[in-house]
Amino acid sequence: MLGRPLEETEERSLPEFVEDLRKRMDRIHRFAREKLKIHSDKMKQRLDTTSTETAFKPGDAVWLYAPKRTKGKSPKLQSNWEGPYTIIKKINDLVYRIQLSPRSKPKVVHLERLAKYTGHNPPDWFVVEDPPPRTEDNNPTKKKQKKKKKKKKKKKKKTKKKKKKKKN
Repeated sequence: MLGRPLEETEERSLPEFVEDLRKRMDRIHRFAREKLKIHSDKMKQRLDTTSTETAFKPGDAVWLYAPKRTKGKSPKLQSNWEGPYTIIKKINDLVYRIQLSPRSKPKVVHLERLAKYTGHNPPDWFVVEDPPPRTEDNNPTKKKQKKKKKKKKKKKKKTKKKKKKKKN
C-alpha cells in the first residue's frame, strides 16, 4: 500500500466516545475562558493607565472630535476638532449634550469625543444662572398682548373713521 500505515483505533462504543468528546470540549472551553479573562484583564489595565477621568459640568467649553476628510488635502493637515462647543447637560457619566451656538441644534456625544477647551475666549452666549422670576414688567408675553390690544384699538378707530366718511 502507498503512504504511511494506518493507526489502529480503539474499539469504543458510541456512549463512551460521546462522553470522552464532551470531557475534551469542556476542557478546551475552560482553557479558552481562562485565556480570554487574562487578556481582558490586561486590556482593562492598559486602558485604565492611559485614560484620565475628566468630568465636565454645564457651561464648560469643549472641543468635539469630528474628523472630516476633504478631497485634495492631506489628512495630516486637516483639523479633526470642531468647536468650541458648550456643555448644555450631563446625561450620564459618559454622555453629554453640547451646543455650538444658541441657535444650533444640540448634539449628544460620548465623553471620549470631547476635550477641554483651553482657548482665550470661551463662548459667552451660554448662561448657567437661572433667569429672574417673571413679573408684569419683564414678562414678554404680557407685553405682546398689550401691543396686540393697542393694534386692535387702532384698527377699530380707523374702521369707524372710514364708516363715518362713507356716510358723509
